[in-house]
Amino acid sequence: MSSPSLTATARRLLPWLVAVAFFMESLDTTILNTAVPAMAAALHVAPLSVKSVLTSYTLSLAVFIPISGWTADRFGTRRVFASAIGVFTLGSLCCGLCSNIHLLVASRVLQGCGGALMVPVGRLTMVRAFPRSDLVRAMSFVAIPGLIGPLVGPLVGGLIVGYFHWRLIFFVNLPIGLIGLCLVYLHLPDYRAESVDPLDLTGLALFGSGVALLSYVLEIFGEHSLSAMEMTSLLGVSVLLLGAYWYHGSHLSRPLLRLALFKIRTFRTAVVGSFVTRLGIGGLPFLLPLLYQVGLGYTSVQSGLLIMPQPLAAMALKFTMPLVLTRFGYRAVLLANTVLIGLVIMLFATIGAATPVWMIAAQAFVFGFLSSLQFTSMNTLVYADLGDPDTSMGSSIASTMQQMSMSFGVAASSLTVAVFVRDRFHTPPAEMVASIHKAFLVLGGVTVVSALVFRGLHASDGDKLSRHQELVPVQHPGG
Repeated sequence: MSSPSLTATARRLLPWLVAVAFFMESLDTTILNTAVPAMAAALHVAPLSVKSVLTSYTLSLAVFIPISGWTADRFGTRRVFASAIGVFTLGSLCCGLCSNIHLLVASRVLQGCGGALMVPVGRLTMVRAFPRSDLVRAMSFVAIPGLIGPLVGPLVGGLIVGYFHWRLIFFVNLPIGLIGLCLVYLHLPDYRAESVDPLDLTGLALFGSGVALLSYVLEIFGEHSLSAMEMTSLLGVSVLLLGAYWYHGSHLSRPLLRLALFKIRTFRTAVVGSFVTRLGIGGLPFLLPLLYQVGLGYTSVQSGLLIMPQPLAAMALKFTMPLVLTRFGYRAVLLANTVLIGLVIMLFATIGAATPVWMIAAQAFVFGFLSSLQFTSMNTLVYADLGDPDTSMGSSIASTMQQMSMSFGVAASSLTVAVFVRDRFHTPPAEMVASIHKAFLVLGGVTVVSALVFRGLHASDGDKLSRHQELVPVQHPGG
């Protein structure tokens, strides 16, 4: 591995550059939620159809995150990081110029391609640039924007829609991206490997096409645009592609994603449990703005303010979470907390026009704390029994599955609402509220049942992590 010397200027700017990338990526995953009704009206589609704009981005992240490490080793961190910012910025520009939902989805995929490389390569550059004695402090600084993005995203999105135009949501990335590009080329160190193994192109094709096709089936299911036979055929093809990747990855020495890690019990439980749990939780950022704006008639700004207590709870109570895990252990926390989250999701079905605002905000705060505790527990448990050589691959698998589950969670929540709606295009507010309430009950029930996945944990699993969580590479609470 070539290791260029780090200048004093680069040492000061590097954490800021990576922090900006983290902020752009984390903000982009939350800022659109409160703009869904306005975008649906402007693009002349049903609000439930805008789910594809959200899921296409996270799905693109899931497909391309696994190749981030290989591209950085092959082409150098400076070139890849700069290209990632450039692609993300270009995708943002295209999103803001789109005139129909199909072009917008395609632009979101392009934006996701940049985001998939931007954050992992930025984190990798930090790991290679700073000695271990300074790394924890530097990474702690970089993690702050990942917490702020979900906090301000709903409100910023609501303000932009309420007082300006939804296209500005994408245009705000342009000056940040251009400044970032200049600074990267001037100051970012360029690390690359002296020799790189061939990229698993077959695995990328099988995995990417299988996941994309499965996501497409979830997107159009319930919209009656295809017959039952066609839907079944597409679902079968996606399962075959993913099965083919599983066989391919199990018989390759250096696959795209090393599936042998699933033999580790704590890793398997954390990743599978995280995926299943997010199928219920992941749809709430999409459903709550619909409930508040389309169903109850709140403005986009009011909707954003009602969602803000969730990330605020995650930040305010961040330092209590390690204490909870140390006191009760991973198994007890995940079993009990998953059930509690499911019950809180069901409680959202009680929110109506007569519900006091303070009660909605209090429930959002409780949900924010419980979901953040859940994400922190699952994200850190991934590393409980991984050796140092497997940490990078384990992180790639966990991040990929996380993005997949977020995409599938939005699709599943939209599908659940669509089952209870007679007409997606002309739904009275009262019927929309009733349908979303039923979806909350279904998704909450799914979340409660998902707690069974964590029964395979032992009482002592993760003990060493709960004592040293500051050393564990975790993702922001939004994911």
